[in-house]
This record gives sequence, C-alpha cells and structure tokens, in this order.
Amino acid sequence: MGRTIPSFRLATLVEWGEWKGFRSRLDKSDRKLFDRMFSISHSYNSACSYAAVPVRIQPIFMSIIFHHYVTLKGLEADMQTKSTNNQVQNQTKMTLQRPAKEDE
Repeated sequence: MGRTIPSFRLATLVEWGEWKGFRSRLDKSDRKLFDRMFSISHSYNSACSYAAVPVRIQPIFMSIIFHHYVTLKGLEADMQTKSTNNQVQNQTKMTLQRPAKEDE
C-alpha cells in the first residue's frame, strides 16, 4: 500500500521550486538569505505536516514567522538580562562612590 500524500519535506521542495523565478531575480547575497530563510521550514516539517492546510506555502510561512518570533523573544530576554545587569552595576558603582558620612 503506497502513500497517497507526499511527505511535507517533498512538498517543501516542490514549493521551493515554484519560488525559483522570484529567487532568480534577487541579488546573489539576497539569494543566500532567501535560501536560508526558506530552509527554516525544514526544522518544522513535522508540525507543518500536521497542519493539514491544503495550501503548501501557508505552513511554510508560519514556520518561518514562528522561528523569527522565537528568535526575537530570545533577543528580548537577552536585552532584559543585560539591562538588569547594567542597572545592578550602576547601583553598585553609585553605592561605592558615595562618600562615607562623618560623625559630627
């Protein structure tokens, strides 16, 4: 008994082939970025296959958007950590720089 529905990995390759016209009009550096962006969807193939959406590009776009969202949240957390560390360092510096109170 054969498969009637191709794997999403194969569907992604077919979809990528349909975007070759767009890709060919990009600068060489942009083509590399496009390829890297499109390859993000391979990390989410199992989730895409369970999406059961008849339009192949929709789960591909969603996986790219989701990956970028995860990346942004990670950067946001890093910035908050750095901001907190800077605040603590500034408070420590201010505490160390205060002159000691003299007894009157």
